[in-house]
Amino acid sequence: MRKDGLFIAVEVDDAVAADTELAKKLTDACPVDIYAQQTDGTLELVEKNLDECVLCRLCLDVVESDPAHPVHVIKLYEDGAEL
Repeated sequence: MRKDGLFIAVEVDDAVAADTELAKKLTDACPVDIYAQQTDGTLELVEKNLDECVLCRLCLDVVESDPAHPVHVIKLYEDGAEL
């Protein structure tokens, strides 16, 4: 799943989005509410909050133990550079 704002895009591996435990961790970690949980517990990306990203890396810390890097924060203003 991926959502794009004006300055920031967030891409999350579908397996992570379906994992209710990881969805909760991402939702709890983000200080600007980019991540939310749907009624079934799966992850939702809140498009209106994407450009509020403060590049804190907390969402990346939640999934850092996964070598596949299932969460990507993309700086659209830097030609798609990843955080």
